[in-house]
Amino acid sequence: MNFPELPDELPENPISFHFEDVTFDLPDAQQLVSWLTAIAVQEEKALEELNFIFCSDEHLRGINVEYLDHDYYTDVITFPYADDAVHGDVFISADRVRDNAAAQGVSFENELCRIMAHGVLHLAGYEDKTPEKKAQMTLREDFFLQSCPVLSAISR
Repeated sequence: MNFPELPDELPENPISFHFEDVTFDLPDAQQLVSWLTAIAVQEEKALEELNFIFCSDEHLRGINVEYLDHDYYTDVITFPYADDAVHGDVFISADRVRDNAAAQGVSFENELCRIMAHGVLHLAGYEDKTPEKKAQMTLREDFFLQSCPVLSAISR
């Protein structure tokens, strides 16, 4: 019996979106994929596999407690699977995105794109544990938000 050769290549579209226990209309997924890919390219990191998992506050808090031993709500948790590439899972609380957007006076889509870029930047090696590193990451988020096609489409 002959088995087919399995490809050594990565999937054609290494970015995927999943909804755990929330639902909302994700802005144009293909535009988001192109934009997120461009972030990895500009950060000079190979894009291997990137999963965005959208969930509730409670779901993400459970992950925070179980895997990071932190008992509090957060907007994003990133699990990297490689040091030299954008490869990992990015869990995002839709509840936190909604609340943060209202607090910042921006649209849900704007805050969602910021948090998605934040996750990619974590996987690209950025940290935000000190005020200096957080400021550097925020500058990169702001830079990439300027080119987000989803936000350009909304503002028209």
